[in-house]
Amino acid sequence: MPEGVVSPHPIVVVWEGGKRYRGGLPGGPTLLVDGDRVVGPSPVDGLIVALGSCSAIDLVEILEKRRTPATSLEVQVEFSRALTPPRRLTEAHLRFTVATASELHHVERAVQLSFEKYCSVATSLAPDVQLSWSVEIREPTSAQGPG
Repeated sequence: MPEGVVSPHPIVVVWEGGKRYRGGLPGGPTLLVDGDRVVGPSPVDGLIVALGSCSAIDLVEILEKRRTPATSLEVQVEFSRALTPPRRLTEAHLRFTVATASELHHVERAVQLSFEKYCSVATSLAPDVQLSWSVEIREPTSAQGPG
């Protein structure tokens, strides 16, 4: 195994029949992955969800540190894959729609920091996958975001 930080807990993936697999921490939370997309997202969908949620986590944390927390956030990800096997992911565009009192340029800077410095999923994909993003700000609601 190459040098670097090694995960203290391996991820375990168990075949559940057909194209269905359940993976996660042993004895902990799991994800259901379905190659047929019937009962769960496909492996590529899971990668896209990981990209969107990783960058969203960073954005929410950065806005909280700036004392302009998000009251809602949605990340819509459009992506392209190669036409021939292994049909690898070639590009992804993430559209962040965030309700916050923060100014647009501060939110854009937070997303940029996520993509360039903090989001391990984004930095693992780039530069092999062309990543781009855009931000839309909405008026914050009076309630704090989820959870």
